[in-house]
Amino acid sequence: MRRVKHATRAVSLSVVLLCVTGTMAVGTALKYRCAGGDYDGRQYRGLCYSDIVPLLGTEQLAGGRLPFLDRCAPSPNNCDEYPVLTMYVMRATEWVSGDRTASFYYTNAVVLTVFAAAAAAGIWLLAGRRALWFALAPTLLIYGTINWDLVAVALATLALVTFASRRDGWTGVLLGLGAAAKFYPVLLVVPLFLQGIQDREPDRSVRVLWWTVGTWVAVNLPFAVAAPGAWFEFFRFNSSRLADFDSLWYIACRHWDPACISTGMINAWTLVLFIAAFGLLLFLKTHRTPEFPRWTLGFPMLACFLLFNKVYSPQYGLWLLPWFALVVPRWSWFAAFEVADVAVFVTRFRYFFPAYVPGGPLAPEERSFELAVLVRAAILVCCLVIWVRQDAPRLVLGARGWRPLGAAGRIPA
Repeated sequence: MRRVKHATRAVSLSVVLLCVTGTMAVGTALKYRCAGGDYDGRQYRGLCYSDIVPLLGTEQLAGGRLPFLDRCAPSPNNCDEYPVLTMYVMRATEWVSGDRTASFYYTNAVVLTVFAAAAAAGIWLLAGRRALWFALAPTLLIYGTINWDLVAVALATLALVTFASRRDGWTGVLLGLGAAAKFYPVLLVVPLFLQGIQDREPDRSVRVLWWTVGTWVAVNLPFAVAAPGAWFEFFRFNSSRLADFDSLWYIACRHWDPACISTGMINAWTLVLFIAAFGLLLFLKTHRTPEFPRWTLGFPMLACFLLFNKVYSPQYGLWLLPWFALVVPRWSWFAAFEVADVAVFVTRFRYFFPAYVPGGPLAPEERSFELAVLVRAAILVCCLVIWVRQDAPRLVLGARGWRPLGAAGRIPA
């Protein structure tokens, strides 16, 4: 097989891995006050909240229960609410850690660090020193161990690497596994499918599509057949879920009564607005730069999904980190997003949650939180405008593998 030409790398992989490990270690250490599960308000005051800590109990992992296959005991909390692969990452780490909350948290922190390192290595293969954008990102530090999203982030990022090196079957396998851990990697089938069409290699597009679907089905079908009600809980929970605090839907409802519509209507409008916004961006980009690499559509697709979705959980910012390194041309916009993301984190947990009264009047703490959310959304919109206006991406993933753009084959920092 012809050797693939890599992007020029000003830093070694070992440096990137050292940085990502350090970032995850610091993020883990900052949550030590909450690792034991004593959630008495310190999780907000100390900015150390993590979903991992309470989910040991609410997902009923103690005692060796097999998610989906063994029934959840009656409880006011949701159980088996995550996709199959994520549930079994939880299951596996509990087998290692036992039923001790702190041990469960730290075991998952180690596992998630491995996935973060895999994502960083993938970005390094594609974008060289820009992998440091991911490895040193404040978003990674504060959200890396707040949930299990890094599993999907790593799988989605490695799928781009295998696509660039023309291993289309592995691309589909990784995207299918990513979708079995979190929904969003399945969206990336669209830009990679279109890239194959653009390269006049439709067979690549078909292989990626079918391997993705086949892998997802292979992981999920046994549970869907054996326990259809439990397996469907993830879809039922998310379809009935109310607009979350971090979403533009929630803010709109707080300030404009006509925006307070039913959850079903929000679901429908979310889909319509997402498709319309993505379609508009695709039209504008195609009109301005007809030959732009279609794989870069992954960035606007995820950004539009987050902007219009009824849920923008704090850790969803991790989904965008690899795409900032691969697509966004200037570090200043990445830095602006990071500042806004940190502001959302601080205002959400330290000020908003402790003062929040359901249905109560708008408090100063809530205004600060809303402002941070709106600023983050505005920055994402600006990044989408920049994506449309830029003449060329940093990399080309296509028929000739990946190659850097720019003077002397270098990728500008």
